[in-house]
Amino acid sequence: MRKLILQMQLSVDGFAAATDGSGSWMVWNYGEEWTWDPALQAYHTALIATADDVLLSRKMAEEGFIGHWERMADNTANPQSVFAGHIRDARKVVFTHTLDRSDWPNTVLATGDLTEEVTALKRQQGKNLIVFGGVSFVSALIAARLIDEYHLIINPAIIGRGMPVFDKVKDILGLSLVSATAYPSGITVLHYRYAG
Repeated sequence: MRKLILQMQLSVDGFAAATDGSGSWMVWNYGEEWTWDPALQAYHTALIATADDVLLSRKMAEEGFIGHWERMADNTANPQSVFAGHIRDARKVVFTHTLDRSDWPNTVLATGDLTEEVTALKRQQGKNLIVFGGVSFVSALIAARLIDEYHLIINPAIIGRGMPVFDKVKDILGLSLVSATAYPSGITVLHYRYAG
């Protein structure tokens, strides 16, 4: 069975975004210039290569995630282009209750129950599934215990308040540490597996 991998940037105090949704506190906020160090870039690119489906919320898709990475993939001079190419080439699965069709390339809609849809995707042949956000979508996946591996990118910032991703967890969610890796940019990546 395929695994669902979460890769998400967080502050030291566990927020995925500031209260206003901004990520100005992140070392790299997925902009045009990739400000992560080369080792962290290599980790990021290697992780996306383990998946052939990217799960997205409708909101994240509509806010330009797909188009952004297509543009980055087309610019082969940009160090993000290899990573971006993996996203461009992966099937995007957009979870929605309001859309009835997709105009995005290589994209399908998942309109049913979250647990049933993700479980069905995990049973399909292929590489793993990966999810990057957004906050509400990831919170629902975590609360439903659908995430198999957590790759938490901890930025060297405490923001005090913001948008949490673990606030919907009702019971203790046991994890096993796989690795903790510090990078020159100040980021630490915590890799956990669900222990349930």
